[in-house]
This record gives sequence, structure tokens and C-alpha cells, in this order.
Amino acid sequence: MSRYKVPGDSIPLRSSQASDPGDPRQSLRHVLLTSDPGADRIRIWTRDIGRRFLLESSYAREPDFARLHIDDLSFLFVAYDTRFLHGLCGQLLGPEGVTFRLSSRMTRAAGKTTCFRRLDGTTRFEIAVATSVLFDGFLADDPEVTVCGLPCGNRLEALQRLFEHELVHLAEWLCWDESHCGRNRFQDIATRLFGHRAHTHRLITRPHRAAKLGFTVGARVKFRYRGRWLHGRVNRITKRVTVLVDDPTGELWSDGRHYVRYYVPLGELRPVLADRIRATR
Repeated sequence: MSRYKVPGDSIPLRSSQASDPGDPRQSLRHVLLTSDPGADRIRIWTRDIGRRFLLESSYAREPDFARLHIDDLSFLFVAYDTRFLHGLCGQLLGPEGVTFRLSSRMTRAAGKTTCFRRLDGTTRFEIAVATSVLFDGFLADDPEVTVCGLPCGNRLEALQRLFEHELVHLAEWLCWDESHCGRNRFQDIATRLFGHRAHTHRLITRPHRAAKLGFTVGARVKFRYRGRWLHGRVNRITKRVTVLVDDPTGELWSDGRHYVRYYVPLGELRPVLADRIRATR
């Protein structure tokens, strides 16, 4: 996990001043409920953040980056908080108030903001981004990816839209102790601040990639294991594909059969045609 830090050359403020500099929570609430940079300014600001991201990152060097680090999320937090929210989230959180995580196990949700309550009554937050969802997309012949209702031409654009969405969650938590992206307040804030058109995403997930290759839950497949081919059926698709293989020594399942579970990388699976299955019975 990474904690944010404010860079020496932080991005200058461009929008109207917050209502009460003596009360950062009230000021943030005012910004969330009234700020409207407009489409042109949003586009200029977000592109500037993306440009600076690629310049400052030690890992992401191009828009369709193949590597990412939690420090990159820290940069996005400071950049967006400073540019769009006057640094008010950082003021309210303090140096220990938010951490960042890159998750390879999140295969359906693209991002997640979590509030943790400490025993002393204080709170901390975590923003997690699903790397599998980012890295599984933007391959040749893939369908269009949209995040928050906006088309994304590369991984950087998708990451920025995802982070904007999670930042609205965080800001709502700080102001109202709750956040729900399906509610009007969240959607109004996201639309005015970032130009978002929806609170849902259309990304290339691992199950989508598997389905494109013909591997869906219940599909018959084969794979090599210790020099021999094993046959089974797909039970689950996450980071790897869970394949159930008939084995009398295996676990008893609800269908009355015994199976051993194998966790197989998607690229190692091969389809088994139905007529071949019938021919072997």
C-alpha cells in the first residue's frame, strides 16, 4: 500500500475558491455541490494530469502501459485533489488517512473505495484499482471500452476515469459519511466535476475474454498437467479458470460426482467439442 504525498510542484488551483477556508469539510461540501468547470476545462485539466502522470511515473511510460505502481495512484490522488478539489480531501485525511492498492484478484469490480473504522473512532480509507481489468483490455480487435459512460482509447484514460469515480466516493464519505454511486447526488457531482455520463463501466473482464475464446461456465475443456491431457468443465473464471476434473478420489459435489479442482491460466485451456465427448462415452 502507498500513502500519498504532496509533490513540490503541485498543480495550481484553477476553479473558484471554496466557501470557508477555516472549515475544510464545509468547503469540500460546497465544492462538490456547486463546482462546474465545464467540458472544455475538464478536458484540458484531465489531459494535463495524464501527461504529467506519464512524465513522473517510473513504471507507466505510455498510454497503454504494461506496468503500474501504487505510487502512480498516489500521484493521481494529489493531482486530482489539488486541481479539482483545492486539496481539501488531503487536508481532511491527513498523512495517514488514505492508502492505495493495486489488486490482481478483483476481476469484476474495476475499482473500490473502502472506509475502515478504527477502535479510537477515527477512520482511514483505501482506494483499490483492479489491474486485471485494466491489463485484460485494449488488445487488437477488442470492442470499445467505456468507463463512467465515456469512451476510453487506452489504459491511461480508463485508469483516470476509474480514479475520478473513486475520488467522488472518497469525497462523499468525507462530507456525508456515506457514498452510493447509484444515487442522484453522486451522479450529479461526477457529471459536473468530471463530465461522467454514467456510473457503470463496460470493460473487458477476464470472463468476457474467456467467453470470446469460447470458454464459459460449464464448457468442456482440456489442458496439459504433468505431461498428460486432463479433461474437465469450467466451474469459475477469475484470475485463473477453475476446472473440475472427474476423479473418484476428489471432492463430492452436489451432482453426486467427485471432482478435483485445477486452477488453469486461460491461455493453457483448449476447447473440447461436444461430439468428441459423446464419442468417448
